[in-house]
Amino acid sequence: MLGVLDSGLGGLSVVRALRERLPHQDVVFLADQAHVPYGEREPEELGQLFGANVAWLNEAGVSAIVMGCNTSCAVGHTFGWPTSRAPILDLIDAAAAAAQRAGIRRIGVIATTATVKSGAYAQMLRARMEGVRVTEVAAPALVPLVEAGLTGTQQASAAVGAVCAKLPKDIDGVILGCTHYPFLDAHFSDALGDGVLRIDPASEQAARASAMLPPNGAIGFGRTRYVTNGPDPEAFRTAVRVLTGELEPACEPMAPRA
Repeated sequence: MLGVLDSGLGGLSVVRALRERLPHQDVVFLADQAHVPYGEREPEELGQLFGANVAWLNEAGVSAIVMGCNTSCAVGHTFGWPTSRAPILDLIDAAAAAAQRAGIRRIGVIATTATVKSGAYAQMLRARMEGVRVTEVAAPALVPLVEAGLTGTQQASAAVGAVCAKLPKDIDGVILGCTHYPFLDAHFSDALGDGVLRIDPASEQAARASAMLPPNGAIGFGRTRYVTNGPDPEAFRTAVRVLTGELEPACEPMAPRA
């Protein structure tokens, strides 16, 4: 069983990629909605939340934690990764690898405020590609739009457009540095145009998860559990239904740690 961790609904984009690549693998998705959004919180608090959520997934019995939260990964790069029995697959390194493979050299990174402040994306990209130009833009307005179910609205379109307008005109690729952002991809496409490659790290994460499994490691029942510690489990169920297309998703409140 694989674990996927995010502050909220964004990690569902990683779950979607895992389901496409590993349809028989069991997955548990943990949404820390009690503390969403992460992007404006202080690193010390984010580190504590990261450690607690990783511990919960380990107790749930996952064989690997496929990160669905860039902000938590940024904290890991800056302040150290939490102790974990299960290996943790880094989302930022996955994005940097995808950018390197694509051969882009003038890269925009759109992410949360905390991720941008950490500098983790610029560091990873420059470590892989000498001379690459990286421009990071914080987008604090976008995660709340996805959490509120406003992905298809004019408000979302305007917010994405305002963020993209801060990027240099000559970029050749943009990393969607928060897993909430793929649910706004149509707006990014409109704002950036066809000449700018959009990189969603979720598919790279799924590929890495597949590669680390033993030959028979993808055998399971293909079940996905959706777990939240948020205040409104029914709203969570509705959001999961809308964003995944599942008619009856297996949603549940987060059980306290033993």
